[in-house]
Amino acid sequence: MRDAYPLGKLPPDVLAAILARHPITDPRVLIGPRPGEDAAVIDLGGQLLVAKTDPITFASDEIGWYVVNVNANDIATMGAKPVWFMATLLLPQGQTTRDLVERIFDQINQACAALGVALVGGHTEITFGIDRPIVIGSMFGLCDRDRLVTTSGAQAGDALIVTKGFPIEATAIIAREKRDMLAATFPADFLDRCADFLHHPGISVVRDAEIATLAGRVHAMHDPTEGGLATGLWEMADASGKRLTVDSDNALLEDAQKVCVAVGVDPFGAIASGSLLMAVHPDDMAAITAALAAEDIAAFAIGRVDVGPAEVFDLPRLAPLRRPARDEIVKLFE
Repeated sequence: MRDAYPLGKLPPDVLAAILARHPITDPRVLIGPRPGEDAAVIDLGGQLLVAKTDPITFASDEIGWYVVNVNANDIATMGAKPVWFMATLLLPQGQTTRDLVERIFDQINQACAALGVALVGGHTEITFGIDRPIVIGSMFGLCDRDRLVTTSGAQAGDALIVTKGFPIEATAIIAREKRDMLAATFPADFLDRCADFLHHPGISVVRDAEIATLAGRVHAMHDPTEGGLATGLWEMADASGKRLTVDSDNALLEDAQKVCVAVGVDPFGAIASGSLLMAVHPDDMAAITAALAAEDIAAFAIGRVDVGPAEVFDLPRLAPLRRPARDEIVKLFE
């Protein structure tokens, strides 16, 4: 169909226009659906409820681990603690066995246990028309009112930090899903190391966010998932109405660059869960990076926040940073 959208997220302008037609009327909803913000925020009176839903569609290996962690990340980037999780499992007709279902549930429960999260419900069915399991997660967290952090909170003068490097999730997906393709180019121990990016350095940023917010003034946090670090930066710029001046080449992980180049994927636009993007008060940057380093979490200074209008300026290339139309990883699944 000529007018059909390609794989990946809806274009942000299209999504924004659709959401504008359906405004939130409940005054308890402090942050509703909007491009760039990681989760919804609802005022419960005493505390804030932070809620998020996200599917796993690119990965099939360890899908239960992915779905818990990517949803928990979006709770943590709002300054909240993940508490409750629900999962919807859509399983392929003619391929679903008890072993498959138990394996996914084991992964979900292990990930929840690691984060101190309770699995409280969901839905499971064998579904017509799909060829692999798809899991949709919903995570709920709690936050004190004075601890809330948003993507839109970046302030002029802030320093920009990325934890761990990028793109962690894309590296794990490529090494796991396309290992046969890569085996002729890379040795087995290299591919094993890249596949283990799922766990080391890991796709969770819950600990990163907790450490950073305790160590200093964090004005904005964002989880760069689909569209990678490039899209995450643009979403922060749009949400805050600020100009971000960046040099993120130093945060590009060497192994990640190798596997991305090998399969024709731009690492700057590839799904990047595991990296936490933060705008922090410049006077607190040293304390925040030191606190992260004390917990063996790398942190890279990648730029600064300037007065708007919204833009991401790529300092090494002296031009606006290319904004991906879709995540680079979809090239491998078309």
